[in-house]
Amino acid sequence: MEKLVKKSFKRSILGPRTSELGTIGEDSIYKRPKQLFSLSAFLLGVSILLPYWELRLVAPQFPSGLRITAWVNRLEGDVVELEGLNHYIGLSSFADGAVLERSLSVAGILVLTGLLLAGLYIHSRWVLLFVVPAILFPAFMLADLQFWLWHYGHSLDPRAPLANAVGEFTPRLFGPGKIAQFETMAWPGLGLLLATVASVFATMGLIVHRRAYRPLIKKEIPQMSGKSL
Repeated sequence: MEKLVKKSFKRSILGPRTSELGTIGEDSIYKRPKQLFSLSAFLLGVSILLPYWELRLVAPQFPSGLRITAWVNRLEGDVVELEGLNHYIGLSSFADGAVLERSLSVAGILVLTGLLLAGLYIHSRWVLLFVVPAILFPAFMLADLQFWLWHYGHSLDPRAPLANAVGEFTPRLFGPGKIAQFETMAWPGLGLLLATVASVFATMGLIVHRRAYRPLIKKEIPQMSGKSL
């Protein structure tokens, strides 16, 4: 009885096996979700190697502009120059921001890619638990980035020489903006774009997954009921 319960529970997670239900396992309708999930996992994994966000600032004293490139776990570009400016306006050091996110980002993305690949073997509604985190990931990244942009601009040290002159601000997530005498331009990096495309493919995968396996689940339920009798 215990083995039967375990088998039934495992079956409810994994879902119907196409070979056992007399369907052609290699049919394109069953290949499609796997292809989309695999492509999504690949793009998400590659996104680690690319920048996620970029910001350029131009001011009279910096006519050639200053640029920051944000990867999932580090900042690159004119970080030293901007840190010097931060001291005068009372902005916290970049090293103090998103410490937890930066330390977990690479491992977290790899976990998401692993979940997507594990979803290849799930033919039930439980596939949502394996795929939805990757779908929501780009939105989470943007929300977290927006929070830190707001936090930095609203946590100025009042003792800094130019803190009052600059005042509180929130840099724009995308597009043109202005911070004191600086004209800014922000845009998504290739990594974020890949993660977004991966999210779209994962969503498409869920749609075709439901179309492919929902009829099999409906077909299997009466069969399992007959066996239990």
